Amino acid sequence: GSFEIELPGAEEGKVVTRFPPEPSGFLHVGHAKAALLNDYYARRFKGKLILRFDDTNPSKEKEDFVVNIFRDLDTLGIKPDVVSYSSDYFDLCLQMCEKMLKEGKAYVDDTPVEKMRAERMNGIESEKRSAPAEENLALWKEMVQATERGLSCCVRAKMDMQALNKAMRDPVMYRCNLTPHHRTGDKYKLYPTYDFCCPIVDSVEGVTHALRTSEYHDRNDQYYWFCDAMGIRKPHIWDYSRLNFVYTLLSKRKLQFFVDKGIVGGWDDPRFPTVQGIMRRGLRIEALREFILGLGASKALNLMEWDKIWTINKKFIDPIVPRYTAITAKDRVLVELTDGPSAVEGRSLPRHKKNPDLGRKVVNFYRFVWLEYEDVAACKEGEEVTLMDWGNAILDKIEKDEQGKPVKVVAHLNLAGNFKTTEKKLTWLSNVEDDLVSVKMVDYDYLITKKKLEEEDNFENFINPTTLYETLAVGDPNLRNLQRGETIQLERKGYFVCDQVYLRPGNPVVLLNIPDGRARAVPLKPVFGAIPAK
Repeated sequence: GSFEIELPGAEEGKVVTRFPPEPSGFLHVGHAKAALLNDYYARRFKGKLILRFDDTNPSKEKEDFVVNIFRDLDTLGIKPDVVSYSSDYFDLCLQMCEKMLKEGKAYVDDTPVEKMRAERMNGIESEKRSAPAEENLALWKEMVQATERGLSCCVRAKMDMQALNKAMRDPVMYRCNLTPHHRTGDKYKLYPTYDFCCPIVDSVEGVTHALRTSEYHDRNDQYYWFCDAMGIRKPHIWDYSRLNFVYTLLSKRKLQFFVDKGIVGGWDDPRFPTVQGIMRRGLRIEALREFILGLGASKALNLMEWDKIWTINKKFIDPIVPRYTAITAKDRVLVELTDGPSAVEGRSLPRHKKNPDLGRKVVNFYRFVWLEYEDVAACKEGEEVTLMDWGNAILDKIEKDEQGKPVKVVAHLNLAGNFKTTEKKLTWLSNVEDDLVSVKMVDYDYLITKKKLEEEDNFENFINPTTLYETLAVGDPNLRNLQRGETIQLERKGYFVCDQVYLRPGNPVVLLNIPDGRARAVPLKPVFGAIPAK
C-alpha cells in the first residue's frame, strides 16, 4: 500500500488539509494514521496542514489532553502550519444556526431523547418539525440563555426523515450543556455538534480536502447538505480506511473506562494503543511511521495484527541496541568452576558484536557463576555446554534436592572445546553479590480477550483479568546505568525498554519486554515463567 493515491482536484501550493482531534484523550495509533496521512498530502502538494482541536463537547474535554496531543504530534514529527480550535468559531456557528432557523432550514425540538431516536429509526417526523420560524427563534433564545425550557431543547436540521441514509434524518445541530468549557469557561451554554460545526470551520479555514475515515461515509451527504444550506464553499471529502488492531480498543470512551477503573496506570500505560503507550512499550517512532505509511490511503477495511508493527520495530532496534545478561532469580543454580579464576577478573567485551560503535562493557569472570534453573534442569552430568562469551565447560556433578531439583553444579572449563559441537549455549553471571543488579522484567497481555469485538458486544464482558506479568531476575552490573526509555537486548530473553532506573536492591531496574513480532501461541504468553502480578 502507499499514499500515492491521487487527491481529486489537488493543485500544488493550494492543498489545505486538517487533522481535527477532540481533546478527550491522548492520540492513539488510529489518530496517528490520520495525522500522518493529512501531513503527507499537505507536504506532498506543498500546501498546509491545520491542527484543529475539535472542542465542541465540554463534558469530555480537558486542557491536559490538548497538551498531550501537542506532545504526541511532536513525537510523530508532525509540525502543523496552523493551530486552531473549533471554539474559535462558536460565535460564527451561533450566527449560522440562527440564519438557518430564520430560513426554515432548521427547527427547535424538545422531543425526549429515546423518542427522538425511535422516530429517526422509523422515519417519523417530529411534531415540532413544522413549527413557524418565530416559534423556533423564541425557543432558540431560551436555549442561548439556558432557561429551564431551553435546556430541554435541541436544534435539528430539516433534511429528510424518509431518507434511506439515516444520517440525513434531521440530525442534531445544537444542544445545551452547562459544563464549563476548558477554553471559553461558562460563556456559552449550548454547543454545536461536530456534524454541524465541521463543514463551517472547514469552509472558513480554507480546507480543500477533508480526509475522513470510511465510517463517516454515510455522513458525507449530510456534510454537503449543510454546505448547500448555508451557501458555503464545499471542500473535497476523501475517505480512507480506519485502522483497527486485533484484541484492541480504539474508542476513547472505552479507553477512558480502563483509566477510570484503575485497570491501567493512565493514558500512557504500555498496554494502551496510545502513541505514548506503545512508545513506552519500546516502539520506535520510525517503525510506527513506516508501518502507517506502508498501509497507504486505501479504503479497504483492515484488521491488523500487532506482529507486523513489532517486526518492523525489531528491524530498527536489533542493529543498535546493546546486549546484556540477566538470570531469572527464582531457583537459579550456583555453579563452581573448579579451574575458574579464583579472583574476579573484569574483561572488556563489545556491547554488540556486529556494531562496534556501541562501545564496550566490562564482564566479570569468576569461579562461581549463576545459571538459569531451567537450563541446568535440562542438562545431564558429564555434558559439555558452552558458556556464552567464555567457552566450553563440562558439568561434572549436578547436586539435587529431595524433589530432584538441581541446586548446585560442580564443573570444569574446557576452553579448547569446540562450541559448534555443544547443544546448549548458556547465559551466566559471575556471583559477585554486591555487583549484581536486581531486575524486574515485565510482560503484558492484551486488555481484551476477543480478537474482534462486534457492534453488539459489550466490551466489559471481554476484559482480560490478568494482563501484567512480572519476573524477578539478577542482572549484570552494566544495567545499573540504564536510563528510562533506553532499549537493550537481554541475551536469550528478548528486547526490553527501561521503564524505571535502578535505585537500590529494593528498587530494581524495571524492564518492559518489547514484542519482536514472532507470534506467540497465546496472544502474549508470558515469557520466562513469569508470574501474574497482583
